[in-house]
Amino acid sequence: MKIEQIYTGCLAHAAYYIESNGEAAIFDPLREVDSYIKKAESDNAKIKFVFETHFHADFVSGHLDLQKKTGAEIVFGPNAKPDYPALIAKDGQVFKIGDYTIKAIHTPGHTMESTTYLLIDDKGKEHGIITGDTLFIGDVGRPDLAQHVVSDLSQEKLAGYLYDSLRNKIMPLSDDLIVYPNHGAGSACGKKMSKETTDTLGNQKKTNYALRADMTKDEFIDELLNGLTAPPKYFPQNVLLNIGGYESFDNVMKQAGKALVPEEFELKANSDACLILDTRNATAYAEAHVPNSINIGLSGSFAPWVGEMIPSLETPILLVTEEGTEEEAITRLSRVGYDNAQGYLKDGIQSWKEAGKEVARINRISAQKLKHEFENGTAIIDVRKKSEFDSEHIEGAINVPLSQINEHLESFPQEQKFIIHCAGGYRSMIAASILQQRGWTDLTDVTGGFKSIKETSIPRTEYVCPSTLL
Repeated sequence: MKIEQIYTGCLAHAAYYIESNGEAAIFDPLREVDSYIKKAESDNAKIKFVFETHFHADFVSGHLDLQKKTGAEIVFGPNAKPDYPALIAKDGQVFKIGDYTIKAIHTPGHTMESTTYLLIDDKGKEHGIITGDTLFIGDVGRPDLAQHVVSDLSQEKLAGYLYDSLRNKIMPLSDDLIVYPNHGAGSACGKKMSKETTDTLGNQKKTNYALRADMTKDEFIDELLNGLTAPPKYFPQNVLLNIGGYESFDNVMKQAGKALVPEEFELKANSDACLILDTRNATAYAEAHVPNSINIGLSGSFAPWVGEMIPSLETPILLVTEEGTEEEAITRLSRVGYDNAQGYLKDGIQSWKEAGKEVARINRISAQKLKHEFENGTAIIDVRKKSEFDSEHIEGAINVPLSQINEHLESFPQEQKFIIHCAGGYRSMIAASILQQRGWTDLTDVTGGFKSIKETSIPRTEYVCPSTLL
């Protein structure tokens, strides 16, 4: 059976393309859709259906643009109520893609409309299942992401539905089926996802904690909900976009793709109250940047951190990028619903400096120099996740996870010097830029983060397993 997984690492997202006998289908497409269209054209195929496994929370789907550009029919599972025309499949309904058959299997739990698609080849053999966020490799979808957006059910109730879906709809299927999930490791849609992006269902029955045959519903609910962190702040807004519709990606690109000379850029920043987003790497940003900008580098988990740190999708944004990455930055913003970019600085920070404009800088030190600061009692703030901090950290360091920085600004000294670090320098530069934008001046970032700190003799507190204390 011809099926292609199209994996996007920065979102840990998998879309799927299948084609048979001149017809094609796309499952869970990303916002930019031209690559899917070109793929079908290269196969001399027409995209017949766009299948959605559920209303996604972590990205804006490309289903509407695909429908407009190709005439493909959008398909959701039972209980879906989009604000635009779509085919709402019945449980067990079948669809034909050339000589292939697609069977919709309603698997509520992650969300109430969540649906798994069973793939059947031209010989009638069941080949695999596209599971969306119902079943991952090593995990299952958390039941709290769309809670109170498309359903008033509690996360406990949704988890119970998911248990039933897995036991009654997924686990009875053949062990040799290939599992094609919507996400892999790094996604916030689960907590124990594997780096592998496909597996057989039989192996998942053996290795996935959520598919243990002797697991009761109460045990499943407890294990699934235990240890869940708060969902990223932008998730509910993305759900609403996927339900209600959004601006065409082509229009977003046209508006955001305006090259602005420094004078235009500065005027727009001041008159339109735009947020200046610098997408360069941490080193380049620290050396020189437009004052009052914040840094979220394209080289890391750009879209998720934009969604976490910029509260409103409506925020007007001006971009500072490495030359040639403007389109990538706009695309990755749009994937999570930030469609209000107003343009980018033509020729980047170099043009800004050549125009004689003021630049700002952020002080950085090596891990070796941090040792001296540690011995002098300088305050050290660790912006890694709590789980990372609890595992091991500098003695006496304060933990303020980056995702919580806006709620804990009082933790950062205003009248004395302090130093911040993360695991490798990406997140700490985001934190430093936000603090500098808000008026903090005497701060220093650690180049290389905790990875470099561990190579020094700076005293650290390591996690001690309670069993070793007995």
